[in-house]
Amino acid sequence: MILTLTVEKLTKRFTLKGTPAIFETSFEAAPGGITTLLGPSGSGKTTLLRVISGLETADEGRVLLGNEDITYQPVRERGFGFVFQTFALFPNMTVNENIAFGLRVRKQTNAQVAARVDELLDLVKLQGLGGRFPAQLSGGQRQRVGFARALAANPKILLLDEPFGALDAQVRLELRQFLRELHERTHITTLMVTHDQEEALELSDRIVVLDRGRIHQVGSPREIYEAPQTPFVASFVGMANVLMGRMNSGWASAPGMKVQVPEPMPDGSAVKAIVRPHDLRLSRDPNFGTPVTVARLVFAGSIAKVDVTTPTGETLSVHLPQDEVDRLALQAGDVVHLEAARARVFADSSKTFEPPLPTA
Repeated sequence: MILTLTVEKLTKRFTLKGTPAIFETSFEAAPGGITTLLGPSGSGKTTLLRVISGLETADEGRVLLGNEDITYQPVRERGFGFVFQTFALFPNMTVNENIAFGLRVRKQTNAQVAARVDELLDLVKLQGLGGRFPAQLSGGQRQRVGFARALAANPKILLLDEPFGALDAQVRLELRQFLRELHERTHITTLMVTHDQEEALELSDRIVVLDRGRIHQVGSPREIYEAPQTPFVASFVGMANVLMGRMNSGWASAPGMKVQVPEPMPDGSAVKAIVRPHDLRLSRDPNFGTPVTVARLVFAGSIAKVDVTTPTGETLSVHLPQDEVDRLALQAGDVVHLEAARARVFADSSKTFEPPLPTA
């Protein structure tokens, strides 16, 4: 049975009058999907996961599993499975014994335990390694054991706290594919914490973007990336150039570009223009746009990263197909012309974007 996990206005303080670690956070995890809590260090994502799991107690708000209020239910009664960044395997137990541990606590028979362990080893593609100890496994294999152990008792919800954070880049890529394939076979409602934007965009059905204990946006990966609702989301998720400018007759004028703004904003008002590197274009045509100077070119496979400097001294990052760079014959020091194909423009409310938090 696939259950919906709902969070309603959760608030958690660690000191009586301190700033809340999370403040009135509300969202619904995608039933049978992967929902990711994404944010920088200190954004409150791990605290939120711990409150949802029951490892921390909420000061205000509710956690619902289906129609059941589990806000103050003990951890052991929630039926959640956990996978941690640090693997958290018992070093003196074999792979089989690590996976079987939770099953034996639940008083299952030896035959039931053995059958379930074999099933899970097949699921996480570790057949034949059940007799090894954690120290005899690679980091990626140990984390697969962590997933098997979390799934052993058929959890209602799977909670992942930076599950790939302790692994090197190549293993992280391999385990992303593993997690997606695993999820397609199990369809367990999953809640994951990460600060890795690429990981969140690739794996998630829904993303919850947090900063300073507050939710800025909840949406699909495409919505988060292409239609960010706040300057923070636009600049944090994916690479972005951030430019300050002002409104003039329906256009946002910022150093290096001029962008038409569909939403009405008063002339002279300060705005923040956020442009993805791949939404910038370069040309040798002097009528194309703003003149800029090529400061640096970096080869990155099929894509070239080109840093350009505007006449007012701002440095912008432009991503172009390598064959386009070759066609333009770009070299450091060249003066070319730049234009934005698309930009996201916000009123500049960087001084106080959110309402002030209560202190008591």
